[in-house]
Amino acid sequence: MPRAPFPIIPELTGIAIAYRNRAMIADLVLPRVTPVSKEEFIYFLYNLAQGFTVPDTKVGRRGKVNQVEFTAEEKTGSTTDYGLEDSIPASDMANAPVGIDPRANSVEYIMNLLALDREVRVAGLVFNAATYPTANKVTLSGTSQFSDTTNSHPIATIANALDACVIRPNTMVIGRPAWSVLSRHPEIVSACLRNAGESGIARRQDVADLFELDEILVGEAFVNTARKGQAANLARCWGKHIALTYRNRQAAPQRDVTFGMTVPFGQPVAGAWDTKEIGLRGGTKVRAGESTAEVITCPDAAYFLQNVAA
Repeated sequence: MPRAPFPIIPELTGIAIAYRNRAMIADLVLPRVTPVSKEEFIYFLYNLAQGFTVPDTKVGRRGKVNQVEFTAEEKTGSTTDYGLEDSIPASDMANAPVGIDPRANSVEYIMNLLALDREVRVAGLVFNAATYPTANKVTLSGTSQFSDTTNSHPIATIANALDACVIRPNTMVIGRPAWSVLSRHPEIVSACLRNAGESGIARRQDVADLFELDEILVGEAFVNTARKGQAANLARCWGKHIALTYRNRQAAPQRDVTFGMTVPFGQPVAGAWDTKEIGLRGGTKVRAGESTAEVITCPDAAYFLQNVAA
C-alpha cells in the first residue's frame, strides 16, 4: 500500500478506525470484508443455474464418469477514496482543556460525515429497484401498502417475497417510517403479541422470529438535502421500502454467496500537519478518510418491496 503524502498519526488513525455512528446501518447491510491490498480487486458472479441443475450422475460399469464444469463471471472492481480535511487555528490548539486533543475531535467529526456519506450511498444502492432482478421486486400501491391497515396483508406479502428467492433471505432492511407502520399493523401485532391486534407495537426480534429472519435492520439516519447556505431540509437516508437480503458475514470477494459486501482498501487513515495558511498565527490541518467499494454480488439472493407505506 503506498504511503500517504501527509503525516499519519497512529493515535488519530486509531480513532478513524474505531469511530462508528450508532445510527448508521451501512456496515451491517453490506458488511466489510478483509481489506484488499490493491485498489483494484477481482470478485466473482456465479451462474445461478449451475448450482441447481442436476447432471447425469449414473456411471456404467466400464463407462466414463461424466464431468461437470463450474464457471463464474470474473468482475473487476476498484475502491474509491473518501476523505475530508478540517482546519484548527493555533489558538484552539493552545487553549484546549487538559486531556482534550482538538485533532481527535476533528477526526471524529470527519468520520461521522464520511459515515453519513456512506449511509447515503448504501441506501441508494440497496433501496434501488434497478439492483434487483425483475422477478425479485414488487411495488406496492394503494390498498396493498401496509399503511392501509384494513386491506393490506404484510404477513403474506413478506412471506411470499421470502419464498420467491432461490436462496432465502435472512435479513430485513427497512426504513424507519416503513418500520413504524409495519410494527403497528394489526396483523403483525396480533401475530407477535398474540392479541386481537387492536393495540400495541411489535418488537424487532418478534417480527424477525415471525418470518424466521436473523435480524431486522432499521434505517434511522437523516441527511440534509438542502444546498450549502440554504435552510436545513432533513430527509431520511432510508425510504419507505423493505429489502430482504441473504447476508453472509464471512463472505469474501472471490467465494461465498452473499447479497453484497463492502471491500475496503487497507485501513482508514488520519493525520495532521502544521500550516501557515490558517489565521494570523497559523494552525493545524487534519485529514481523515478511507477507501472502499460497495459491491452487489448476488442480487438473486434478495427481494425488494418498494413503497410499503404511503
